[in-house]
Amino acid sequence: MIKVATTAREKVSTLMQDEGFDPTTALVRVGVKSGGCSGLSYELEFDREIKAEDQLYEDNGIRIVVDKKSLLYLIGTTLEYSGGLNGKGFVFNNPNAQRTCGCGESFSL
Repeated sequence: MIKVATTAREKVSTLMQDEGFDPTTALVRVGVKSGGCSGLSYELEFDREIKAEDQLYEDNGIRIVVDKKSLLYLIGTTLEYSGGLNGKGFVFNNPNAQRTCGCGESFSL
């Protein structure tokens, strides 16, 4: 299960509309790929279609799809949005990550 914080929900909805997606039907595709300073990095993009290998979750009014491989790394993660003085952007609060880098975009298990 992947959760969406209220701050992330609001930003996702705004960005979807800005990019021509309908927030009530569009999907947030979340994944993990090799790379980054800690070994693995997060991916986030908008999509309109669910693929056969996807797992669908809905939280806080946002529909999230994750491929089965990435799901192993992301179970229990909360997607948050930070707009503070230290920078703006989406933050993955991942309880499975044993180490993260300073940018918050990469992690290792």
